Amino acid sequence: MAVEEIAPWLRDARTVTALTGAGISTDSGIPDFRGPQGVWTKDPEAEKLSTLQHYMADPDLRARAWQLRLEHPAWTASPGPGHVALAELERKGFLHHLITQNIDGLHQLAGSSDDILIEIHGTLREVMCMSCGERADMQRALARVRAGEADPACKTCGGILKSATISFGQELVAEDVARTQRAAQTCDVFLAIGTSLQVYPVAYLPQIAVAAGAKLLIVNEQPTPFDAQAAAVFNAPIAEILPPLAAAL
Repeated sequence: MAVEEIAPWLRDARTVTALTGAGISTDSGIPDFRGPQGVWTKDPEAEKLSTLQHYMADPDLRARAWQLRLEHPAWTASPGPGHVALAELERKGFLHHLITQNIDGLHQLAGSSDDILIEIHGTLREVMCMSCGERADMQRALARVRAGEADPACKTCGGILKSATISFGQELVAEDVARTQRAAQTCDVFLAIGTSLQVYPVAYLPQIAVAAGAKLLIVNEQPTPFDAQAAAVFNAPIAEILPPLAAAL
């Protein structure tokens, strides 16, 4: 199926929802997790850094996590073609909900609005205290690390600081989960872009959309468990699919 054949789906839809995963940010120089060159594929031990139990219990692991935050490619990355195309779809009125599993903030930098964006796994661009819940700009905490603090504590209560992201073993924000489910249930077209659809409960969203009668479009270089339910599947680079789709509308 050609990309141009998909354009009428979006043009005729009352509501379009998109879900993005790590694959949309690889063009920006941010590696994914489960792909052939993924962070966890190349270094399985790195997954511990994203596990709340390990993070809270191990000061040495937290110190390593802070060093990795200093070097995270998100600080120098620019939005890729997929981010830009989705922002263009929103501007043209053909994208109404944008759910991202990513924590890099590149959708906002591309121009996607907070009105439609749901960062279901949180954001790297803020830091939060695990005791009092206070949040602040991540750069303030990183400045303390550069000044010599290996594991900076909350200045308000002394609690452990962590990026405002959802780690394994940490509950998703209930309000965000409810919003994503409504977006899936009420859309006419559901776009799953650059996601392996293996992380639950987010991976349920395409199934919810299809059950409600939506057309499912998957753009991912690797096969996903939901390919058989999709109306169209593109196992191709996102940069080859989304920009032509946005241009066709």
